[in-house]
Amino acid sequence: MAEPTDHEQPSLFDRVYADYKEHINPPLARFMKIAGAPVEKRALGCRVWDTDGRSYLDFCGGYGVFTLGHSHPVVVAAVKAQLDRMSLSTRVFFNEQMASLARELAAVAPGDLEISFFSNSGTEAVEAALKMARLSTKRVHIVSTQNAYHGKTMGSLTATGRDVFKDSFQPLVPEFEHVQYGDLAALDRALPGAAAFIVEPIQCEGGVMIPPDRYLRGVRDLCDKHGALFIADEVQTGLGRTGYLWGVDHEGVVPDIMTIAKGLSGGVVPIGATISRRDVWMNAFGKSPLMHTSTFGGNPLACTAGLAALRVLRDERLVERSREMGEYLLAKAMELRARMPDVIADVRGRGLVVGVELVSEGYAGVIIPECLRLGMTAAYTLNQQRVIRLEPPLIVSRAEIDEGMAIFAQGTALAKEKLGKLAS
Repeated sequence: MAEPTDHEQPSLFDRVYADYKEHINPPLARFMKIAGAPVEKRALGCRVWDTDGRSYLDFCGGYGVFTLGHSHPVVVAAVKAQLDRMSLSTRVFFNEQMASLARELAAVAPGDLEISFFSNSGTEAVEAALKMARLSTKRVHIVSTQNAYHGKTMGSLTATGRDVFKDSFQPLVPEFEHVQYGDLAALDRALPGAAAFIVEPIQCEGGVMIPPDRYLRGVRDLCDKHGALFIADEVQTGLGRTGYLWGVDHEGVVPDIMTIAKGLSGGVVPIGATISRRDVWMNAFGKSPLMHTSTFGGNPLACTAGLAALRVLRDERLVERSREMGEYLLAKAMELRARMPDVIADVRGRGLVVGVELVSEGYAGVIIPECLRLGMTAAYTLNQQRVIRLEPPLIVSRAEIDEGMAIFAQGTALAKEKLGKLAS
């Protein structure tokens, strides 16, 4: 049989799509194809290029991962150098990189948080925090919030406050309770006898929900009153995303345990961390230091990336930049809302996480693909699909914000036109 000619060969996109459909996630593959997702090839700064050479402005930012942009040269160089020396830890020797990152995190963490447990993701960081809280307090009840998002492994999924992710996996971990986000009276009623309250400083996946003023201060006071631990989930809000180094810094409060991930390595190597007060850690693991471990957690490559990312965050003053550029992005989004109130119901944000709430969920499913077609990514919001999240890297410029918001405005107008035609 003759070999197929070049024009009969499937394209790169067709091959990748087929592999996704056959071997990864068939319904997701179809959804991504309908949405117009290309095959990514390379990325740098605030831009991603596909295999056809087309450039996209990245306002999704890996759902908060790419705080330093894609492939920041300082972080990449540090990881390359470490790779030549040692990639993974023996786990039986002391590791310099993990020790150094733990020291650096203790120096920049709020208050007296000083002991770090390293893992590979945000959900693992939350699992460690929940286990630590139960062991440390000798209590089992955990309080979380409605509409929260803490991850999808079993403990963090139970803490997550949206049934659509949880119902198929019942029964989940027992002794979890959810209260209304921002409601201190409800929290006061739920906390007696609880081990901990876990809360996000801003509910990013919940639709960029910002709590009432002094809410976190009230959380701290109520946890002290009832002897419960205050767990701040900073997986998305930490490391400059909100215009503060940590989301809790907006109110100047100090949690007992804090979870971080996403931007900790500058978007180069997966890493998560759970940071706690010394007494909390000792009460939990002081007699059994191997009670909770992670084979790959704290590996030299990830910790090297983390050290370099913290250095870039400081040297390039990206926390301050996040606040400045965030105010500009929010103002641009508010201008768009004023022009299109029949499509955009609300705009809110802090730092470089801005939520654009639409009048109906149907708009998001059209606006995001239109923006992608025009050359910009934006983020779906898992717990509130009526909200589109804009989370560009902290290095984003005013010119890139102008470009991105022009595309977003055009995509919104096209979506309005398309849905209008369907309705008629």
